[in-house]
Amino acid sequence: MSLRVIEPRRLYRQVADQIRELIASGAYATGDRLPTERELSEQLGVSRPTVREALIALEVEGYVRIRVGSGIYVTRTSGERPVAIDDRIAEGPFEILRARELVESAVAGEAAALAGEADLARLDEALARMAAGPHPSATAIALDRAFHVAVVASLGNAVLERLVGELFDQRMTPYFARLSHYFETDESWRLAHAEHMLVRDAIAAGDRAGATAAMRSHLQASQSRFQTSFGEADPKGRASGTETEQQKKRQREDRT
Repeated sequence: MSLRVIEPRRLYRQVADQIRELIASGAYATGDRLPTERELSEQLGVSRPTVREALIALEVEGYVRIRVGSGIYVTRTSGERPVAIDDRIAEGPFEILRARELVESAVAGEAAALAGEADLARLDEALARMAAGPHPSATAIALDRAFHVAVVASLGNAVLERLVGELFDQRMTPYFARLSHYFETDESWRLAHAEHMLVRDAIAAGDRAGATAAMRSHLQASQSRFQTSFGEADPKGRASGTETEQQKKRQREDRT
């Protein structure tokens, strides 16, 4: 038997492992409701985003089902063959967004000093097409990517352009896509478009500090939108958090 390279496991994957083991041991049966995100966060001593990443991973793999306004329910029986987290997907959605925040805010500041008319024209084209919709959609995601790549392209640095593009493409994983399913709505895309406009305007004005702040604010807002409460019920059956109309619609879909 050959030895395998030892790799550190991301925190959200360790959390997912523990929850999976509880399900496999029979501590939670099919149909049982898990503790809320808040309770799991407190019991495990980790942040709620980490718990959310773990739950999303487990839902993609078929162990749980998130029902907005109700809670997280076990869907896989303990006797079924376990499905491991895809080891090709190392980073969780929030880790990716934090990396983008750090990298792209610095990039936007540099873009304010270097962008020319052709660069601004590319930003304006992406923004105009993004505003037309539909949202959310694969087309909107592609235009979002085009905007962020156009910002870094103004620096004329192929390494940075590839890095920003690859970071953005990490949202194409099943885990990120499932998280987006719950929180990306027409309203969230309109907010993101307005945030993009602030980045564009600061770059056009040559305002390095303003462009840096605008990009950081946009990516922080993206993280906040993905952390909106699922509106899950507490153990006594009371609903917690608030729900958007889109979330309520998806709750009805989940029950069908």
